Amino acid sequence: MVRTQIQLTKEQSRILKDIASKKGVSVAELIRQSVDDYIRSTNEPSLEEKYRRALAIAGKYSTEETDISRNHDRYLDEIYGDFGE
Repeated sequence: MVRTQIQLTKEQSRILKDIASKKGVSVAELIRQSVDDYIRSTNEPSLEEKYRRALAIAGKYSTEETDISRNHDRYLDEIYGDFGE
């Protein structure tokens, strides 16, 4: 691990200590977890990667229906119905 020094406001420090105590971990561990979460949330795939993923699923599934592109709304309504209402 690399030692890093940061400065927090008194309020940030108080809240982090409280959360860390409740979770039974150190403030340093809580900060590491938070940094990991932040990295995951901002590590969006590149346009090329998105394109590769989209191509990887194209044609992967099949059906005997021949009008999916014209009637997709009807099919979704049949599947999900009143979902969420």
